[in-house]
Amino acid sequence: MAGAASRARARYAKPVVVPDGLELLAGPTSGVVALPRHLKWSGSAGYDLDEPGRIMDLYRTVINEAATPDDLHRYLNEAALKSLWETIWLPAPVRTAWEHRFPELATARTSTEPA
Repeated sequence: MAGAASRARARYAKPVVVPDGLELLAGPTSGVVALPRHLKWSGSAGYDLDEPGRIMDLYRTVINEAATPDDLHRYLNEAALKSLWETIWLPAPVRTAWEHRFPELATARTSTEPA
């Protein structure tokens, strides 16, 4: 029985949430954004997007912790996401899910990689 339980735990993964469409990503690109607890459950929930690197931190947090597409639509911005996509660190299953749904993200990333 213990073997089956450990295999079940090993297979569990948080579901990956993707937006309904990139054009629906209409979040802010400047100012201070305070994320709700379900997205940022520890540490400071505030992100000053005018500070270097903070928009990358916000996007990584929101993409990884989103519970619904609305979380993505509210806090991410299409143009900003596209400009950050090639450099933002994401777990492989998350990146794969996004690039499967939006092939233009994968194309943009692979077209900028050195030969």
